[in-house]
Amino acid sequence: GILYGGNEPAVLLELDHNEIFQLLRKEEFHASILTLNLDGKPQRVLLRAFNMHPWRREVQHVDFQRVAADQKITMKVPLHFLNQENNDAVKLHGATITHVLNEIEIKCLPDALPQYIEVDLTNIPVNGSIHAHDIKLPPGVELANRNENPAVVVANVPAGAEEAAGEAAAAPAEETK
Repeated sequence: GILYGGNEPAVLLELDHNEIFQLLRKEEFHASILTLNLDGKPQRVLLRAFNMHPWRREVQHVDFQRVAADQKITMKVPLHFLNQENNDAVKLHGATITHVLNEIEIKCLPDALPQYIEVDLTNIPVNGSIHAHDIKLPPGVELANRNENPAVVVANVPAGAEEAAGEAAAAPAEETK
């Protein structure tokens, strides 16, 4: 691996393969400030990139970037979707909620970096959506590109699903003998 950034030169790193492989499987490892001990000196870093072998379970390379507590960083963080099962569009109208984005790029100071951002899906109406600007961000966190407002989640009723639900409700109940 490599460690770069800040006012110090880049440093080649030798890492324990099994340990880094297991850490890369954890979501929080990808969107957290990490402490890397280099010659007994702790360094605050971010995981910036990694390469895996195309078919073997093998980490080929890892990039870490030093971070300073007083400088904003730009980072993609995962989105966690809540309350999809409680959404009326899903329960009453058979809507399907589609996650258009699973992560979002934010800007903040390192100490404000969230491991993930929650998106509440309770109130999305049929054929409605949640856009990036609709997401409640933690204090000190802003969207990296405030000029863009992509859809994050949409709720659509599949073609024919609403008509089928209406026909089933309108059909008279059969009498049993």
